[in-house]
Amino acid sequence: MGFQETFRALSDPIRREILMMLRGKKMSAGEIASKFEVTGATVSYHLSLLKKADLVLETRQKNFIYYELNASVLEEIMLWLSQFGGKNDET
Repeated sequence: MGFQETFRALSDPIRREILMMLRGKKMSAGEIASKFEVTGATVSYHLSLLKKADLVLETRQKNFIYYELNASVLEEIMLWLSQFGGKNDET
């Protein structure tokens, strides 16, 4: 995972909404798709980019694939971004 893929994945509002939906619970692709007015193929594309960026994990259970948030990647991004805030100690 690189920050380039991560920020690309985060750049789309649908993908950000999917991440919000996955906070605290696993969902199937069908459950996710039912929340949007786009095709199933479009949702699959968005999930694919989120997986490529390691922002979501998938688990197979019988005939279903469930997606869940990979919080560790988001924590890594937040840690990196936190370096840009606050007081500059060199002044």
